Amino acid sequence: MAITLGVHASNPSLYYLSRLDYLDEELAPFGETGEFHHYTDGTRTGELLAEGVIDFGGTGSTPPVTAQAAGHDLVYAAVSAPRPDHGALLVSADGPVTSVADLKGGTVVLAVGSWQTHLLAKALHAEGLSYATDVTAVRPAAGQDPARLLREGAIAGWIAQGAELAAARRDGGFRELVRTGDVITDRSVFFTRRGFAADRPGVVAAIVTALARADAWVAAHLPEAAAIAAAELGGGAEDWRTALAGLPWRLEPATAGFVAEQQEAADIFHRVGFVERRVVVADAHLPALEAPVAAAAAAAVAGAGADRAAADIRAV
Repeated sequence: MAITLGVHASNPSLYYLSRLDYLDEELAPFGETGEFHHYTDGTRTGELLAEGVIDFGGTGSTPPVTAQAAGHDLVYAAVSAPRPDHGALLVSADGPVTSVADLKGGTVVLAVGSWQTHLLAKALHAEGLSYATDVTAVRPAAGQDPARLLREGAIAGWIAQGAELAAARRDGGFRELVRTGDVITDRSVFFTRRGFAADRPGVVAAIVTALARADAWVAAHLPEAAAIAAAELGGGAEDWRTALAGLPWRLEPATAGFVAEQQEAADIFHRVGFVERRVVVADAHLPALEAPVAAAAAAAVAGAGADRAAADIRAV
């Protein structure tokens, strides 16, 4: 049978893996092939797993918590190294907001339900404020330019990432009120259904190997990877190269330390009503996966030299 991975543009490892042959190569010893299901909203990953549309997906820190809260029986497979410079909460350089406390009563534009919710909720919590009641968190509307809204004073803050953040830093006019690494580890998080992970740990490790090989490809081919993202997702190639160069491109097993990070987020989300019931993140931790995933990631790094010489990217 085919193993289906979910792909959306907000998860760079999966985004680039879908353009390489690594998944089929790693699954071949198991008699499997790989397929990719493309979708636009990463917050749907838990739902797609539960429905059997995909077998494995990846997001930031928030969607797995909301998926658990919705009753989906998921298991964490792997995580990226921390991404301290992945994003930032921006405010106008000459505006009235000079601290997180000044956001009270204001509107913040962000990808609601993504890791950006984790960032804002925790930053507010540290100041004794609530994500639920002290700010208005909104998604950017189609065609809306958050940078312009912020410059015009129409919003109090904007959480930017990737090429948008690189462009904002290059253009100027903004103050970085909070950098991602100041508040959260902001890892890429990869997860699957419990039954799939428990029954086929070798396949899970093979998927992680393929992801780690894709990560190594991007790190070694930043100009090409940036050009792909600029052509398909918008933004400038140089801004994408800056953004991609700032990512760690390294995978790790989901350990007890990671579980503690996620539990802190889950508790904040429950406290402010972002999730309706308390989530026990440890329920989604499968310690038996740690050793094979760590070995898979290490093997992929060791073999990265051959991949750099041989891999061909493809359009999808």
